[in-house]
Amino acid sequence: MASDRILGLVVILGAFAYFAGALQIQTSFLSDPLGPRTFPIVIAVAGLICGIAMVMRPDAEPEWPEKRAWIGMGAALVVLVAYAYTIVPLGFLVPTAIASALIGYLIDPKPTQSAIMGATLAVVLFIIFKYGLGLGLFALPRWLIG
Repeated sequence: MASDRILGLVVILGAFAYFAGALQIQTSFLSDPLGPRTFPIVIAVAGLICGIAMVMRPDAEPEWPEKRAWIGMGAALVVLVAYAYTIVPLGFLVPTAIASALIGYLIDPKPTQSAIMGATLAVVLFIIFKYGLGLGLFALPRWLIG
């Protein structure tokens, strides 16, 4: 019960911070009637409601994962942070393939299958993001392709 209430308080504080940030968004003279603040404010209110619900009606004390699961989650966090830092200098394909293969390996430790799925996912996502959504992604490092 205590863990839900603590998390609920953290969510409430985060919702207030998000709301304060939403109020700082500058609006222009020619913006739409709702303005750019509306969606972040709605998200902040939803977060506040969820946080209050967690404080008022906590679940029974949860069963926390064993140590091995925490190590896996920590490794996934390290992989995702490294991915965020390497995607700009190394392009999209290589970091995405490596990160998705490593995450896949953490889920189901089959090295060959993880490598194939990581490479496939990187190519498919690149095609979707670059050509389907029109994002300005670089497949490979800029220094390599000129």
